[in-house]
Amino acid sequence: MVALAAVASLLIATLNAYTSYLKATAETEQLKNILNQVTTKANELITVTASTNSSSRVFVQLPATIGYRQYWLRARNDSSAAWIEGALGEIVESTPPNRLFLPKGTSASGIFVGGHGAAILESYMTGSIVQFNLAYSGG
Repeated sequence: MVALAAVASLLIATLNAYTSYLKATAETEQLKNILNQVTTKANELITVTASTNSSSRVFVQLPATIGYRQYWLRARNDSSAAWIEGALGEIVESTPPNRLFLPKGTSASGIFVGGHGAAILESYMTGSIVQFNLAYSGG
């Protein structure tokens, strides 16, 4: 009887672990899709801004949460590249593994937090540099 209870406990633990793994995989895939959607729209805005020397602003509706978890996206750059990155959970200062790059010569800044309204994507010229900003309508 004790052996049967031990085997049943192991099976239940294994199934719970596998279910958690599947959920985490699905949530990560949804985050990557959202990141890809925002980066694609950002690249369109940057291209239009650079070719027409104009300003653009777009509101993008994104889900409030992924599963039951909060997520965030952030636009950043350094001296060599600009990118949009994102992760599930709390905002961290370290660089998350999910990162998609923007065109060279772009300066990027701003943050979007899921659940705080639509994402606002802005692009404009400052001299010869394309500025890209990411924000949210709730704050």
